Amino acid sequence: MDSFLSNKPFIGMIHLQPLAGSVRYARSGTKPIIAAALRDLYALESGGVDAVFIENLGDSPYEKTAPVETIAMMTSIAHVLIERAHIPVGINVLRNDGLASMAIAAATGASFVRVNVFCGVAFTDQGMIEGQARKLLSMQRDLGTTIRILADVHVKHAAHLTSLEEAALDADRNGPNALIVSGIGTGRRTSPDHLQTVKQVSELPVLVGSGVRIDNVATYRDADGFIVGTVLKEQGRVEAPVDVKRVKAMADAIASLRDSR
Repeated sequence: MDSFLSNKPFIGMIHLQPLAGSVRYARSGTKPIIAAALRDLYALESGGVDAVFIENLGDSPYEKTAPVETIAMMTSIAHVLIERAHIPVGINVLRNDGLASMAIAAATGASFVRVNVFCGVAFTDQGMIEGQARKLLSMQRDLGTTIRILADVHVKHAAHLTSLEEAALDADRNGPNALIVSGIGTGRRTSPDHLQTVKQVSELPVLVGSGVRIDNVATYRDADGFIVGTVLKEQGRVEAPVDVKRVKAMADAIASLRDSR
């Protein structure tokens, strides 16, 4: 198994404020966005996360693929954060721009990307979204990079035609480095049964992608990693800054799972 994914990594989220190209962009340039992102990065590092994702969560409502001005601004911001970070950094460009994520990661030195619809079809509030596995792997090859691909199975905020088991099998055979299972929406609890279903059909690492809390993390003992965002914010509000005390408490809870193996 990839060394990064071998010890239940705790991955925190840096949710960027609205970027250029977003309907909510404040037209204030990158400085305030970078300042808020750095504040969250320092809180996450101080609290004990193993890695972070940079995500343009503030850009809702999303395009299926990001506007060019969003990609350019996100690249600029990611470059600054990665220069300051002491831990691995990943990129996720919403709604489903895995190609932009890979390009930003390659340009900035990020270590991994998340792809919400890696293969198959998802029915979302942006309409029907098709997977990008072949194009993404071709780009990875052409760039000569080993950036890891973390692929969602039945991504949140979407409806799916296939069963979770079928979707996991399809994702596995399309060649990502790890799989992600989530709840139905941002911050919503992931079913432990869904985690077990995916682990039974794939030997890839399987991460829990939403809804992990101090009081339920033990139910995901078999997870190979955790992506945690909303619950680490002040008062658990998605729009709030990261609370270092919440990060430390979650880091301790995940460490106890590692120690009990």
